[in-house]
Amino acid sequence: MEEKLERTTEGQPIRCKAAVCRKPGEPLTIEEIIVAPPMPHEARIRIICTSLCHSDITFWKMKEPPAICPRILGHEAIGVVESVGEDVTEVTKGDVVIPIFIADCGECIDCKSTKSNLCSKFPFKVSHGMPRYDTTRFKDLKGEIIHHFLFVSSFSEYTVVDIANLTKIDPAIPPNKACLLSCGVSTGVGAAWRTAGVEPGSTVAIFGLGCIGLAVAEGARLCGATRIIGVDVNPEKSEIGKKFGLTDFVHAGECVNKSVSQVIIEMTGGGADYCFECVGMASLVQEAYASCRKGWGKTIVLGVDKPGANLNLSCSDVLVQGKSLMGSLFGGLKPKSHVPILLKRYMDKELKLDEFVTHEVEFKDINKAFDLLIKGQCLRCVIWMDK
Repeated sequence: MEEKLERTTEGQPIRCKAAVCRKPGEPLTIEEIIVAPPMPHEARIRIICTSLCHSDITFWKMKEPPAICPRILGHEAIGVVESVGEDVTEVTKGDVVIPIFIADCGECIDCKSTKSNLCSKFPFKVSHGMPRYDTTRFKDLKGEIIHHFLFVSSFSEYTVVDIANLTKIDPAIPPNKACLLSCGVSTGVGAAWRTAGVEPGSTVAIFGLGCIGLAVAEGARLCGATRIIGVDVNPEKSEIGKKFGLTDFVHAGECVNKSVSQVIIEMTGGGADYCFECVGMASLVQEAYASCRKGWGKTIVLGVDKPGANLNLSCSDVLVQGKSLMGSLFGGLKPKSHVPILLKRYMDKELKLDEFVTHEVEFKDINKAFDLLIKGQCLRCVIWMDK
């Protein structure tokens, strides 16, 4: 039946269900929409499952630009190619793919370089439409447009994604695990592996032990770090973190007479080799920077703060302490080459993914996933489109 459906829908609009954000902070509405066929260099994807990321929560709540409504959120997902537009040779109908919010065109100077994963042909931005055309492929049944999110919009049974944002994967990999590498777990593991270059025997401090922070711990473990310090206001994260290699825990809420950075400097005899900020707070970036060792310490920023947030660092400290501060988008990974490596490491039982999935819900219950993540009751909640 499915094959018959896909044969008859190629090149035609598809009517399907999507969870639409109509107003900031209000429950998503499950409604029928129209998904246009793919244009050149695009593919239409049938989503198998998707997972909820804190970035979805951030933009769901946001009232100022780049927020916009109505919009289909969601950017961690896995799906099957239903049809392709003209000039698409990389994937074909029936391929299993992961959509990823940063492009990997393989042609620009940045994509060809080993130094960057930031495509200059299709730069990352919180766009309302498709990367090549800046137009939408979604309309509601009244004919009004619905905006895209991060070039993915996976809270829909069908979506359209540019080929530069698609990575073909082995269909044998469980979809509810593979979808995690579409954003969160890849970002954390990649930040330790690619951005920081954590070496065997090094000391790591991680600020914020949500999914991304724990993925940093997992990445540091795989890189051979011997001391992995987690910092969080929730003491329950101490035990959870041990599954991913955490060796020490600092309860930020109990650091009364000392700052967290002072505690870490004392614990490590001068500061951590690598610090990772995984919450999205400018003040926490400064604390992480203060916690890393002078001379060679690196602080990596992964958290997404509100638009317009600024850092306040002492110029003299930056000069004389010799530390590095850098951002990391998607963990510094090149999607089409590095994600398959991580998937292989999962299949070889080296990389942990199963432990990140704490809840699974049906698509009709997507708002429950929001509640779980907002209350801090889950790491990743997988949303199945057809269960």
